[in-house]
Amino acid sequence: MLLGAGSYATASFAPDAAEMPVVQITESVSPAPLQAQADVLDTHAFQLFRSETTRSTDNADSLLRRLGIDDPVANAFLRSDPTARQSLWGRSGRSVTAEASQDNRLLKLSARWTTDDSGNFKRLVVQRQGDGFRATIETAPLVASTRLAGGTIQSSLFAATDDARIPDAVAVQVAEIFSGDIDFHRALRKGDRFSIVYETLEADGEPMRSGRVLSAEFVNNGKPYQAMWFQDAPSATGAAAPKGAYYSLDGQSLRKAFLASPMEFSRVTSGFKMRFHPLLQKWRAHLGVDYAAPTGTPVRSVGDGIVDFAGVQGGFGNVVFVKHRNNNVTVYGHLSRIDVKRGQSVSQSQVIGAVGATGWATGPHLHFEFRVNGVHQDPLTVAKQSDAVPVSTAARPKFEALAQAARVQLGAAASMRLVTTE
Repeated sequence: MLLGAGSYATASFAPDAAEMPVVQITESVSPAPLQAQADVLDTHAFQLFRSETTRSTDNADSLLRRLGIDDPVANAFLRSDPTARQSLWGRSGRSVTAEASQDNRLLKLSARWTTDDSGNFKRLVVQRQGDGFRATIETAPLVASTRLAGGTIQSSLFAATDDARIPDAVAVQVAEIFSGDIDFHRALRKGDRFSIVYETLEADGEPMRSGRVLSAEFVNNGKPYQAMWFQDAPSATGAAAPKGAYYSLDGQSLRKAFLASPMEFSRVTSGFKMRFHPLLQKWRAHLGVDYAAPTGTPVRSVGDGIVDFAGVQGGFGNVVFVKHRNNNVTVYGHLSRIDVKRGQSVSQSQVIGAVGATGWATGPHLHFEFRVNGVHQDPLTVAKQSDAVPVSTAARPKFEALAQAARVQLGAAASMRLVTTE
């Protein structure tokens, strides 16, 4: 066997800098006249920009004061102009930007807000014109940007999303997305973690409101759940575009036959658990789940079905029984009101009544049962076992490409969560 080795070197053919002569060059410099520079600065006008958010109690005086503007003419205009008054006063949460001169006179004021889900926003523009002002209302499209965030549950979902500066609307969406797998009222555990990719809708570069959750991962009691929004393209036949929905990253629809909870997740209804029986004053085999919540909190059907009973019955008080397919029945007791009638068809998530304290109840709460062939079952277990519809074969290539991108983004969101918690 022959072995060979080689070494390489480079040579420089330029002169050695250490041997070159040193030449000193002296040149006189005359500074520009300072008075001329001062004159230019004297004639330069500075413009100041400030931002604020309107309050329901605002008037022209209070808003301009917070913006640092001292302008009687602008004050009088904002008090008297109908367009400005209707757009600003009594309207909390509207984003305001003011452009002022260096002597704190108003040059331009802009206020932005959204009125619906059309994807547009309104912009009030108050512009100085000569010795007065002019107010106009403009409509412009919101611009969507993507944000990544994550957190870890220490006490509740909303406490964790608050720490991560995630809007409540996004937290509620996450709870709804995984509502077929996780009962966010009673199944959360300390140490559960989440990563979220969501839209923020902006107006003139300023966030106005949160948009749709694009993808999310929630690890509950050590088990990961993932979701991604997917909408297939319309067919070539000209049919209407299919509706979008959330799918697991392996292509299974997250819309299941039954929800895990009969109440939407919110700050009001979060963090509840099974209770000690208040009347019998002892623990006993519990055939349902009790959700404590204020009177009037909406109660929804966990699945499609037919109302089998709606009225007063014994300890249940005001109660609704909904019959679903395959001999499944759900029971909603202690209601303060009933919004459906016997024989009525109801759809998943439809409101059928409201939380109350009727029947054998010492305080407002919902008593919820899930019966399969007459036998009581854990609603969360039934929800997890319900069928899921997969992505169609035709849409699979597009879905796989988007799912791969979602995995990358969720990985980045998880990294941000680790950085913020360390």
